[in-house]
Amino acid sequence: MSTAMNFGNKAFKPRAPDKGSFPLDHFGECKNFKDKYMKCLRENSYENSLCREQSKQYLECRMDRQLMTKEPLQKLGFKDLLDENSQNSTETGS
Repeated sequence: MSTAMNFGNKAFKPRAPDKGSFPLDHFGECKNFKDKYMKCLRENSYENSLCREQSKQYLECRMDRQLMTKEPLQKLGFKDLLDENSQNSTETGS
């Protein structure tokens, strides 16, 4: 009698995540951005919607240093922050 259950001859075939994998920040290139984001979360009872600007900056750092695939920030859910920034810069004449 076999101790392992055999559910047919199909072998499990692992597949990569949809977005792929990304390297860890071994050299701490984005540590300051991560620390600012974590501090914001702690100060706001982990209400992540209040720390979106810090989150955006952290992801930008990772993309700039090729620690993750470059994606449009709109696709990552930051369209509203981009709209605010462009609106503020036109109001101030920048």
